[in-house]
Amino acid sequence: MASRVRFRVLRVVGGPQQRLLRWQSVRTWARLIREAEGLWRVDVRDLRRLAAHELGQLLQEVPPRLRRRVNRWLERLKVSTRLG
Repeated sequence: MASRVRFRVLRVVGGPQQRLLRWQSVRTWARLIREAEGLWRVDVRDLRRLAAHELGQLLQEVPPRLRRRVNRWLERLKVSTRLG
């Protein structure tokens, strides 16, 4: 009895335009989080409160399917925040 060998073809979801849009979206989320963290480091209390609020909002708004990619951008940008 000969066994069959099955090959699984990996298919990239979406065309180049969709991948570009997803890449831009991920990069934008990472940059927004980086900016919010930058505000967090300012010594002015009102700005810190605003930065904490903005960072909290951003963390909740990142789509779950983009979180891994956003985390990779955050690592490249040397940002301490990570998405759970």
